[in-house]
Order: sequence, then C-alpha cells, then structure tokens
Amino acid sequence: MSRDQFQKNSMYIETPEAFTDGSKNFDDDGRAKRTGTWVTASAHIITAVIGSGVLSLAWAIAQMGWIAGPAVLLAFSFITYFTSTLLADSYRSPDPVHGKRNYTYSEVVRSVLGGRKFQLCGLAQYINLIGVTIGYTITASISMVAVKRSNCYHKQGHDAKCYISNNPFMIIFACIQIVLSQIPNFHKLSWLSIVAAVMSFAYSSIGLGLSIAKVAGRGPAVRTSLTGVQVGVDVTGTEKVWRMFQAIGDIAFAYAYSNVLIEIQDTLKSSPPENQVMKRASLIGILTTTMFYMLCGCLGYAAFGNDAPGNFLTGFGFYEPFWLIDLANIFIAVHLIGAYQVFCQPIFGFVESKSKEKWSNSQFVNGEHAVNIPLCGTLHVNFFRAVWRTAYVVITALIAMIFPFFNDFLGLIGSLSFWPLTVYFPIEMYIKQSKMQRFSFTWTWMKILSWACLIVSIISAAGSIQGLAHDLKKYQPFKAQQ
Repeated sequence: MSRDQFQKNSMYIETPEAFTDGSKNFDDDGRAKRTGTWVTASAHIITAVIGSGVLSLAWAIAQMGWIAGPAVLLAFSFITYFTSTLLADSYRSPDPVHGKRNYTYSEVVRSVLGGRKFQLCGLAQYINLIGVTIGYTITASISMVAVKRSNCYHKQGHDAKCYISNNPFMIIFACIQIVLSQIPNFHKLSWLSIVAAVMSFAYSSIGLGLSIAKVAGRGPAVRTSLTGVQVGVDVTGTEKVWRMFQAIGDIAFAYAYSNVLIEIQDTLKSSPPENQVMKRASLIGILTTTMFYMLCGCLGYAAFGNDAPGNFLTGFGFYEPFWLIDLANIFIAVHLIGAYQVFCQPIFGFVESKSKEKWSNSQFVNGEHAVNIPLCGTLHVNFFRAVWRTAYVVITALIAMIFPFFNDFLGLIGSLSFWPLTVYFPIEMYIKQSKMQRFSFTWTWMKILSWACLIVSIISAAGSIQGLAHDLKKYQPFKAQQ
C-alpha cells in the first residue's frame, strides 16, 4: 500500500514512509513499529480516567447518599469496562486479531457501521475531546489558584477574603500546553502519561489521607444520610432533583476514556494481540480507578457530609496542613498537563491528516524542518502543526475563561459523551460484527442497556445545563463587584 493511501485512510497521527522490505522498525502496514505494552496502556487509561473527576465525587455522593451514590459509581465502572472490551475487539476488522487496523475510534465506526454513523461518531468524539481539554484548563487553573489561596488562608485566617483570578493561571497552563503540543503524536506520549498517572495516584492519596484524618479526628459532627442532601434542610425539592442529575453527569465524566481507547490501543505492539492486551489494561485501569473513586468519594462524604464541596481539594474542605494541600494541588496541575495531551492528540492528528490530504503539495502543511537543540538533539518542526496547535490551545483557554465552572462543566461533558461513545457505538458494533439475531436474548438486553444509558445521559445533561445557567446568574454580579 502506498504512502498516499495511508494518508487517506488515516485520521490520526502522521504517517511515516511505507517500507516493503520487512524492516524491523516498521509494522506490517508500513507504519512505525509500535512499542506499547499493557503497562503503558494502563498508564494512558489511568491518566485519562483518574482526572479532575475524582475531586467532585464526594459532592456527587452527597447528592445521592450512601446507597445510590456508591451504587451509581459501581454501575458506571461495570458498564465502562464491559463496553471497553467490546470496543477493543473492534480495533481490527473484520477479525479482531488478524483484521485490518483502524487507527481511530471514528475509523472503527466507519469500518463496521458505515458512513452516516461514522460522521455522527466523529462529531460526538471531537466535541467531547474539545470539551475535555477546556474542562482540564479550568481545573488546572483552579488547582493553581488553590495553592495561592491556601497560603493566603494560612497567613490571614480562614475567614479572609482571598480572591485570586483564575485567568493568569489559565494563561500559564496554555503556555505550557503550546510547548507540549508540539509532541508529534500519541507514540511519543508514554513518558508523559506515566508521570501524569503517578501524579493522579499522589493527589488522590493525599485527598484520601486527609479525609481519613478528618473522620478519625472526630471534629464537628457532619450530617450524612442514606439519601444524601435533605429536602427542606439543605436544598429544595427541585434543587435536589437537579443536583442528582448533575451528580450522575459528574460520575459519567469520571469514567470517560472510551473516546481515546482506540488511539491508546493503536500504541500497542502487535504481539500479543492488541485486543487481549487492551482488555487487560482496561481491567487494571478501571479496577484501580474504581477503588480510588469509592475510597475518595465515600470517605470524602464521611468527612464533609451533606456540605461536601464541589472539589474537596480546591473548595477548601481542608485548610491544614496547608503545605500538603499545596502539594496535592501542584500534583493535580501536573497530572492535567499530561491528561490534556492525551485528549487533544486525536484532534491534532485528525486536522493534520485532513490538511495533508487536501493540500498534499503544500510545503507549509507537509514540510518537516530539522532544528538542532542543545541537550535535546534534533527536533523536527512543521510550521502548520506549530501554528494550528498553538491556535487550538489559545482558543480552548479563552473559552475556559468564559465558563470557569468546575462541576457543571464536568457534568455536561460527561453526560454528552457517555451514551454515544461509551455505550451506543460499542454495542452496535458488537451486534453487527457478531451477526447477532434481532430480538434474541443478548440483543434485547444490550438494547435495553443502551436505551437506559441514553435516558441517564439526557437527564444528567439537563441537570448540568441548569447548573451552568444558575452559576452564570451568580457569577455576573460577583464579577461586577470585583
């Protein structure tokens, strides 16, 4: 197959020259030989999954209580793992081991389900990826601000007015991402994902330890209940419903990684079969994250009760020890620097491959220029890649400055992406590939699962939109006073 054919078939990651001499540096389809293992794939998954979502789980469980909260967490973890195994088998088609590689989620859908659903999948996937990168910009800036606010509260007291704007820190985060965005593709990201995964364990463990210390310290009594926040005491009946819907969206966001699963799987070595390795990595990643989620969510609720903050490390559920709070928030920011790249690389690859296809003779789009950098070796610079990726980072940062609302934004992203990307397409592709008989038992319960998840996505999206509208009303007068 020629290089041009590869570029036309690929929506993601620059395509190297095809070699037909069986060079050990290239895979059977002419692309650079992949070196990923279950370790690197697990790191990518943990980086993508244990993100800012973990910080809102105490609040989410507070809205639903001791019964519904953990039950919803477990339900989402099971559904996510189940559909991820279906998706892993779709990476190669028609055979999951020897079939043709599909390099992106959208290509998998096009290969199995056809054109119209391919377009819908691409729209859902890229809207979600853009939303996640905006959400991570918001969250990283909140964590950076929390470091300064923590020091302010430590010096001036917990009642001090320590208002600090998020915008300068969003600009700092964007500047870092402009540099890291010049990493050409996912294959070069393993080191960054491993660092980010370590950071996620670190700050989750700090939050967990602080929650345990607060519970064990027997400070002021907190109110918890089997049904969460109480109508007439904490919230009105209407607020209770909206908050539960939003909490479901937050939990959905906390498990969102299906939209980059195929791209992660495409980094794995071809032997052993990628689908087997990916299933193992998904199991490890989801078991690990579910354990952390249950501990952080439940212990966070036990520590703060019905007054749990939306983000228990930056919402100042904890004030002391201030240096440990600072360290945890620094870890969050470092983690999100890596997580941002995991989610934006598919967007970069899609735009760049389409541009190369459309302007195949343009030196600006296709030219690679070698630049020698002391201590770093030779860096290959592409002018189009540099300009386009910089523009993307700047635009997402500007949008983040307009909508700096943590929980509502996470809930909206989670609810919009959960059903189509995590449930609908994996189930439909499995039904199609297995030639499952309509109205058989398995076909019926899979369809019921899909429809149930659609309903969940709709109500959680409604809750998040209501929350965003409510926050915008409060935010405008607040800004006017600053």
